[in-house]
Amino acid sequence: MCSNDEKVEQIMKMKAECPDNIAIQCFDKAYYDSLDSDEKKSGLLKCLDSGRENADSGMGCYANQPADYETYEPFFKAALESYHKVNLAEKSHSNNWDLKSAAGLPEDGQLDVTKLGLPALSMRVRTGRNLKKFPLPGAMSKEDRCNMEAAMQPVFAELIKNEAYGGKYVSITPEHANFINTEEYNELVKAHIMFKNMDDDSYLKSAGIASDWPHGRGCYISEDKGFIIWVGEEDHLRIMCMKKGTLINEVFERLKGAIDVVEKLIDGGCAMSDKFGVVTSCPTNIGTGMRASVHIALPGLTADGTDAKAKAVAKPLGLSVRGLGGEHTPIGADGTVDISPSARFCITEAEIVAALYNGVKLLKEEEDKCVKDPTDVAAEVGLENKAKPEATEGRRASKADVTAA
Repeated sequence: MCSNDEKVEQIMKMKAECPDNIAIQCFDKAYYDSLDSDEKKSGLLKCLDSGRENADSGMGCYANQPADYETYEPFFKAALESYHKVNLAEKSHSNNWDLKSAAGLPEDGQLDVTKLGLPALSMRVRTGRNLKKFPLPGAMSKEDRCNMEAAMQPVFAELIKNEAYGGKYVSITPEHANFINTEEYNELVKAHIMFKNMDDDSYLKSAGIASDWPHGRGCYISEDKGFIIWVGEEDHLRIMCMKKGTLINEVFERLKGAIDVVEKLIDGGCAMSDKFGVVTSCPTNIGTGMRASVHIALPGLTADGTDAKAKAVAKPLGLSVRGLGGEHTPIGADGTVDISPSARFCITEAEIVAALYNGVKLLKEEEDKCVKDPTDVAAEVGLENKAKPEATEGRRASKADVTAA
């Protein structure tokens, strides 16, 4: 185990070797030396463990306590500005779910994709939450993890009793009352309902987030399987709504309603920052913790068998394009890709959904310019569908994630 001095020496050496590792580049030794206790110095260095041990990291740091963003504000402020490309002296974060506050939406407020000439689309909106009374996942003990899972059981019991949600809770914690075996767990992973084995992730292992696997891990699943809550992944809770439909409003509003129910029932509440919004382990997700996405077929923009042209069109719109299984996975055989706004921070929840709707609208217009006869283009593409199961969302902020998250 490295001493603090050894860690600092390694970080300073990496500055020249890892120009794209944000945490390493934002580490200021003068600020570190100014910290008034060894405990604070160790705490800051622990935030950088993942980036220090994984040189190819893009973000390279994780908060370990709900207050870390304030405790180590000079470091995290620099990292947030670098990753999110904002100047926090000029811009601040706020949270707002009211779609009426977002510009550029239809007058009736209905985000209906059929009005854009599109069929029903697979839609997903997710966010993260952390319970205020526990350390963040990177600093949790096995006991903390199991206690956090136990603390959520009354919340899930209320959801299960609610006709709007129903469903069940499953756990992979040994000897848990709702324990499922390996076969059942693998089936849920294959169905994109449960998250993958975190112990296989070097970034999360270095951060301490994957420790004590599988203790304290589980998943709430609604009766219709359209609303799920991961427990014990990168954040304490990863809350998701998904649906195939034509109104983006529906998944957005269901998620908001569910969050209101969940937050009201959590003893001690969820971690929030007056300056930075929703507190998440990874600075890439702080602010809203939200990712809103749709799967859309773009056979014209992907006629060469890649998503390169779609990405070129999407990037100026503030949209990320990725494969159906997540980052670094193939596009669908018909040119279907996953589209989502890139921003999470210094943007409201309503603005994220507005950006998704308006971005899809503009992408559809560009697609129509490419496609004279969609049938011919689809036949021309003739791609094999190699889509893999969806990668865990909100992942490790690797080098590629910094440019495409």
